[in-house]
Amino acid sequence: MSWQRFILDNEIFIRLGCFFGILLWIALWEIRSPRRKLSQPKARRWLHNLGLTVLNSLLLRLLFPAAAVGIAVIAEQKDWGLFNYYPVPPLLSVLLSVILMDGVIYLQHVMVHAIPLLWRLHRVHHADLDYDVTTGARFHPLEIILSMLIKFATILLLGPPVVAVILFEVLLNATAMFNHGNLRLPEKVDRIVRLFLVTPDMHRVHHSIEDDETNSNFGFSLPWWDRLFGTYKAQPRAGHEGMTIGIERFRDPAKVERLPGMLMLPFSGDSTGYTINRRSWKKEP
Repeated sequence: MSWQRFILDNEIFIRLGCFFGILLWIALWEIRSPRRKLSQPKARRWLHNLGLTVLNSLLLRLLFPAAAVGIAVIAEQKDWGLFNYYPVPPLLSVLLSVILMDGVIYLQHVMVHAIPLLWRLHRVHHADLDYDVTTGARFHPLEIILSMLIKFATILLLGPPVVAVILFEVLLNATAMFNHGNLRLPEKVDRIVRLFLVTPDMHRVHHSIEDDETNSNFGFSLPWWDRLFGTYKAQPRAGHEGMTIGIERFRDPAKVERLPGMLMLPFSGDSTGYTINRRSWKKEP
């Protein structure tokens, strides 16, 4: 049996196994070597953050039963997309597909920071007052739906192998949990790892209360896009222990750390500030 066949035949078990396995691993790592002291009760945050994750999973299963893998199967059957129209060696097509789909995630991430209406949705992710493994799965349902539709369009355009779509989704979930982990990596290790993978220290900058830091380090898996497009910021000005996590105007735990408040957050207040085209931070003279 080829490795592609094995992955296809065991997709559900691979995805669930990776999700729960990595969640447990990162959670235990956070307990053993935390980078920051949490400001909110951990049990309550986990209950509501993971509750939102479960809600999103049920919603996606209801609206898109075939999900991204089903779209990839259809594209393959219909010969839709770049890699179906111009065949390349299987291993190369898988590798290129994963890299290109990650690039689309980077561009999507920039987009939801640049467009005020979409920032309303995405700020649910940023409004978390703490930063740990559950932050990586905390997104508003409307943003999750938008993300899935973008993923469908990407698959139809690229025509990636089905196995590449599975591997990409596993990689995306795994790296999202890793780089949102409240983890302390040795500085030398972090400096090497972030050449190939977004690290917790690299992505934590993106969750700073400072708007120019929020609008940096958009990568989720691969760090190369930020360096290529000039959005890379090595460290937060206040340091990782001293920086403030979240959004300046949304600090009430009842609104940002509880499920009802998270669901209503896009409809609260306005969307000024923080979006890329409305940066307000200025360096002191």
